[in-house]
Amino acid sequence: MRTILQVVPALNSGGVERTTIEIAEALTRAGDVALAASAGGRLEPDLAAAGGELVRMALDSKNPLTIWANAGKIAALARARGVALIHARSRAPGWSAYWAAKRLKLPFVTTYHGIYNAKTPLKRWYNSVMAKGDIVIANSHYTRAHVMETYALAPERVVAIPRGVDLRIFDPDAVSGERVAALKAAWRIGEEIVLLLPARLTRWKGQALAIEAAARAFGERKFTLVLVGEGREDYRAELEALAQRLGVAANVRLPGHVVDMAAAYKLADIALTPSLEPEAFGRAAAEAQAMGVPVIAANHGGFTETIIHRETGLLAAAGDVEALKDAILTLEALGAEARAGMGNAAKARARELYSLSALQRETLRVYDRLLGAVTK
Repeated sequence: MRTILQVVPALNSGGVERTTIEIAEALTRAGDVALAASAGGRLEPDLAAAGGELVRMALDSKNPLTIWANAGKIAALARARGVALIHARSRAPGWSAYWAAKRLKLPFVTTYHGIYNAKTPLKRWYNSVMAKGDIVIANSHYTRAHVMETYALAPERVVAIPRGVDLRIFDPDAVSGERVAALKAAWRIGEEIVLLLPARLTRWKGQALAIEAAARAFGERKFTLVLVGEGREDYRAELEALAQRLGVAANVRLPGHVVDMAAAYKLADIALTPSLEPEAFGRAAAEAQAMGVPVIAANHGGFTETIIHRETGLLAAAGDVEALKDAILTLEALGAEARAGMGNAAKARARELYSLSALQRETLRVYDRLLGAVTK
């Protein structure tokens, strides 16, 4: 039995947090002890249900003094609990975890979850901790190439493990009509075409672009655009004002955090992931495809891996409202039957390449590689 410590800022929402819980589940199933140092958050019950144990620390702080103090706290925790390996998933707590691992001479793993902006030497240094792992896990082949080029790392130190989709949850056959009907009623959706954009409400995710493209695509025709996700209230207000100005306020829904995302995907005709900046992977696109929903994504970053243009979805020029409008109209014109065929191709590919079980298995193999064990 090994004790593995994952280090993450908080446990509220997002791919970093979900992956932390998913690896805790795999460790517990393997008979290991799964610790997660974090400031905690909404997903604490999910971590506990997965068999993980939360150790509460102020790891969501970027204050340099707090980061340094957290290094001592992580080292003390690792000594007290006999931690065999530390796995960092974010930059600020990553520095604390790195210094603690060095102090105790413990194996150190990092996961490069995003393509971080690095416009200044200080920011490049701050980002560099995510390349200091004895093994660096990249969440796509696109990210792996970026990490090796940016930090001149040997190929054997960087392992591509795509984010995993829980196919037990994101299975269209497992979602009842009652669950879909409940969301349709809550969101006041009738028989019109439904576009779904699942992402945090933050500017670079492209929600404003989606509103404008949908307004141009449909004009006065009926449609519903659902922007699922939480974010800053000022940006939410901006989006509502934009929809009002374009005359489509009655067509746009901003429901905030949605628990039943599988049902949300199932009621959608088209999923949108029009990120303005390259996504390292783009988990929402993989989840939508696993649910058999064709995706229109920005033509950059990890989406160029996860989506096969004109086979499992469409790629549109990033940040181009006309290109996104044209892609929406193209999928609308295909009709329900042809969209379903594209969705089925997407589902088959997602189930083959992006399963949660593959993510869990390959991550535990990374731990084994450093600890000299063998995953069954």
